[in-house]
Amino acid sequence: MTEAERPGSGGEDAFLLHVPERTYRDEWPARIAVAVSGGSDSMAVLHLFSRLAGHRGGTVQAVTVDHRLRREAAEEARFVARACDRIGVSHETLVWEHGEITGNLQDQARRARHALIAGWARQNGIGDVVLGHTADDQAETFLMGLAREAGIDGLSGMRRSWQEGGVRWARPYLQTPRRDLRAYLTRHGIGWVEDPSNADERFLRVRARHALVALAPLGITAEGLARAASNLALARADLVDLALSTAAATARTEAGGVIFDLAGWKRAGNDTRRRLLIAALRWVGSAPHAPRAEQIARFEAAIRQGRAATLAGCRLRTGDAAFSIIREPSAVAGLATPTGALWDSRWRLDGPHEPGLTVRALGAEGLRACKAWPATGHGRPALVVSPAVWRGDALVAAPLAGIANGWTAEIVTDFPSALLTH
Repeated sequence: MTEAERPGSGGEDAFLLHVPERTYRDEWPARIAVAVSGGSDSMAVLHLFSRLAGHRGGTVQAVTVDHRLRREAAEEARFVARACDRIGVSHETLVWEHGEITGNLQDQARRARHALIAGWARQNGIGDVVLGHTADDQAETFLMGLAREAGIDGLSGMRRSWQEGGVRWARPYLQTPRRDLRAYLTRHGIGWVEDPSNADERFLRVRARHALVALAPLGITAEGLARAASNLALARADLVDLALSTAAATARTEAGGVIFDLAGWKRAGNDTRRRLLIAALRWVGSAPHAPRAEQIARFEAAIRQGRAATLAGCRLRTGDAAFSIIREPSAVAGLATPTGALWDSRWRLDGPHEPGLTVRALGAEGLRACKAWPATGHGRPALVVSPAVWRGDALVAAPLAGIANGWTAEIVTDFPSALLTH
C-alpha cells in the first residue's frame, strides 16, 4: 500500500477502493449484489462498489431486507431505493414474512435475511453478495465471544468470505474501521440512516459496542481486536485442515449417517475429536448451532463407554470397532414436505413429481414393505429415518431401501462441509 493510499494521507478514497482487491484478487465478479440496510457501513460499500464497477466492469445491484420488526424499516428501504436511483444502481426490497418470533431475535433475523438474499441472488443469476461489516463489527463479535467464554472458533470472529445457499458472501471491509467509511460518506455528502436498535442495550452487541469505548484507554481498539480475531482465524484454519484429514482417514457416510473408526477417532487430539463430533451432529441433525460444550463432553463419554446416547436430534450407536451417528427417529416423526422441497433441510428427492405426493421418513412400517432392504447394505436404524415418497399412507418409493420406482435421494451438502461451517 502506498502512502497516498493510507487513510488520513489525502488518499482515503484510493485506500477504500483498494480494499476489495484482497477479497477478489483472483477474479472480479461479473455481477455483484450489495446488501444495503441504509446504515453508514452498507451505504459506503454501495457507493464504493458502484465506483469500482466503473473501473473493473461488471454490474452492481442492491438489495434491502425489511424484517417487518420496526415501523421505520419500510421508509429506510425507500431511502435506499432513492439513493440507488441517484447513482443508477438497480435495487430491490425483500420482506421477511413471519409470525410470532421466539428465542434469539437477532440470530433469527440474520438467518432469514441471508436466506432471502441468497434466494433472490440465485433467481437473478448473481453469485456474489457483499456485506458492509467493519472492524468495529468484528471487535464486537470478539467481545461477545469472550462473554460466552468461547474457544478459538468463537473468538475467530466473522469470516471474510464463504459459500452458503449457492452464493459467495464477502465482507471486504472487515479490517477497516467504521470511522473511515463514515468519513468517506461525509466527504462526498452522502447520507445514511441510524438504526435505533443500535442504542438498545437489551442486545449483547450494543453492550459490546459500549465496552469498546471503555477499553480505549487501555489501548484496546476495534482495529486491534479485529486483527486478533484474524490471527485466531489463521490458527483455526489449521485446526480445521487437521480435522478434515482425520475425517478422511477415520469417517465415512452411509445413508445420511456418519460412521467413525473408533480406534482412529481415539487417536485424534482433543480438539479434532470435538470438531468431528460437532460436525457429525450438525450434518446429520441439520442443526444451525453446535451443542453446548458440556453436552459434547457427555456425548464423548458415551462413545468411550460404549453406550447409546442422543443429542441434537441424533442417535449414537456404538460397537467394538466403530460408532455411528444417525438421525433420531423422533426428530423426523411427522416431518412432511412436498417432493420438490428439501426434506429434513438436507435431502433432495428427484423423480416423477406429482400433486399429492409427500416426503416423510420411511419408518419401521415402511421398511417392512421393502423386502430387499438387506441387499442395500444399509443398516435398519439408518433406513428407518431415510426419506421416502408417500401418497397418503401408501408407500410410493424408498430410494435408499431398495424401492426406487424412478426416484433418487441425495444430500445437498457433504459431511466435510460441516467441518468448514463457522
